[in-house]
Amino acid sequence: MSVLKTPKGFRIHIGIFGRRNVGKSSLLNALVGQSISIVSPTPGTTTDPVEKAMELQPIGPVVFIDTAGVDDIGALGGKRVEKTIKILERTDLAILVTEANIWTDFERGLIQKFEEYEIPYLVVFNKIDKSAKPDQTDINKNVRVVYTSAVSKVGIDELRQAIIETIPDEYFRSRPIIGDLINPGDLVVLVAPIDKEAPKGRLILPQVQTIRDILDHNGYCIVVKENELKSALENLKTPPAITVTDSQVFDIVNQMVPEHIPLTSFSILYARQKGDLREFVKGVYSIKNLKDCDKVLIAEACTHHPIADDIGRVKIPNWLKQYTGLDLKIDVFSGHDFPENLSEYKLVIHCGACMFNRKEVLTRIYKCKKAGVPITNYGVTISFLHGILNRALKPFKEVRDIIQNQH
Repeated sequence: MSVLKTPKGFRIHIGIFGRRNVGKSSLLNALVGQSISIVSPTPGTTTDPVEKAMELQPIGPVVFIDTAGVDDIGALGGKRVEKTIKILERTDLAILVTEANIWTDFERGLIQKFEEYEIPYLVVFNKIDKSAKPDQTDINKNVRVVYTSAVSKVGIDELRQAIIETIPDEYFRSRPIIGDLINPGDLVVLVAPIDKEAPKGRLILPQVQTIRDILDHNGYCIVVKENELKSALENLKTPPAITVTDSQVFDIVNQMVPEHIPLTSFSILYARQKGDLREFVKGVYSIKNLKDCDKVLIAEACTHHPIADDIGRVKIPNWLKQYTGLDLKIDVFSGHDFPENLSEYKLVIHCGACMFNRKEVLTRIYKCKKAGVPITNYGVTISFLHGILNRALKPFKEVRDIIQNQH
């Protein structure tokens, strides 16, 4: 996959934070070697997050995010600060920028946020050409500190090296989608419905990325629509190592695929690749505890124009109500929007999150746990509602104890 076309969800997100006019935008421009962010001596020039996707060797594909100052003022300034803090939810590495010899409650507050969200970070004292090196007694001795002048490009190479050294090793290890479930030479059958939600002329991102992961692990696959699946299986000389289906046709595919062939869905594969499969499995059983008029949140990572039979807005709510027989109140949030008042919900059901990086999904799981609200995933939910959860989760050793405890 070309670096230039690597989806954002597979890139390391590096956020640049600080007060207004400390040189965040100038620093980003110096790092990427381009005039990405507008630079001005007027405080508050950056009003919305500015993203730049690029390759940072030896890390690979990254996204730099420039943010508005956390000390912005006024009604509009407060909204800008809210957007800046929101960026923390998808930040893998934070760069805290301040001016030499200036360290305030704003910097201390950001560090508290970094630590709350468990974000590795480094500190940059910018404009070092205008002042002496600052006192660092207020900074954790384990935190990397870099001195720069974005204007004269002093310390930029040192900052790049600090970024490389501060990113945890786990970010350099690619998490497999399906590769750890198959052996070299294994065949995988992928079921990809071509319905109203399928993009014209191409497959959806989870299907494409699953195919690539199979190839990366020296397996091979065939891709069929659900109405061709029976014929495809009958024509195989040996059964596939596993069948993966779009969750929307889980029930149909379950009836076609013999019990001895493992079966799961793209959404469940992404539940563990992007998030925490154990938490999603724990959360799905709370469906049994729902009561009349309870509120359920449907969270979609992507923003799209809903169709008449939309999976998140129509199918899952209908299946939920059919299963429970209850009058449930369903709210739908899409994109990076996610409510702060989670405590009013009894369950959160998240999509596969193919458009998000893992940090954002883990942050949402953390927020739900903090609010005491169970969270689950589209594929896990759909298989549960159709009575095939045990089969759909059988390939995953890490959740077998949870299933056993439910019986």
